[in-house]
Amino acid sequence: MEIVMAIKAVALKDGPYQVEGALDELELTDADGNRYELASKRRIFLCRCGASETKPFCDGHHSKIGFQAAEAAVKAEHQG
Repeated sequence: MEIVMAIKAVALKDGPYQVEGALDELELTDADGNRYELASKRRIFLCRCGASETKPFCDGHHSKIGFQAAEAAVKAEHQG
């Protein structure tokens, strides 16, 4: 029986999204549909401040520009 690790994404405090797990199962593409090769990676960091020069990956610019973001999950209100 093959055990597949879930992919986990965490919004780091005033920083990027940390994504880890079975990244060979994650399909991450650019706007033209070109896939980023992630099979050899165990963890990636995705930019959410918009200042990275290596988008969609984080290069640390969030700390240089003073990026601040909400990390707390907001519960969705169910209509019905």
